Amino acid sequence: MTSKVKIIIAAAFFLFICWIIFEANMNRDLAILSWVKLIPNGDKIGHFILYGCLAFLANLAFAYRFVKYRVLQIGGILVLTFAIGEEFTQIWISNRTFDYVDILFDVLGICGFTMLSTWISVRSK
Repeated sequence: MTSKVKIIIAAAFFLFICWIIFEANMNRDLAILSWVKLIPNGDKIGHFILYGCLAFLANLAFAYRFVKYRVLQIGGILVLTFAIGEEFTQIWISNRTFDYVDILFDVLGICGFTMLSTWISVRSK
């Protein structure tokens, strides 16, 4: 897979998450948001999976580049910054709720999927 394709896939998934956030901010009742509410802790599972997958794809798009000490990958750091920033914007949106536990599951997903991408990058060398 070429680097351009990896970047396009990561960008498309990022835009998908942005669309979900926009629809939630507008208080629209999407089918995807409705079935998440039916699953116990579906919101938390969604945070874990969506931000974890985005971190994985971002790490792939950035060719598994590390910032320092081969622990922090650039893609994961960018996704973490976005996730935390987005959660804090919910303070000012009347139909949304800021939740530290959502941030926890964002971090857990990002860390878990970054560990997976680190493992893959080490194995591919």
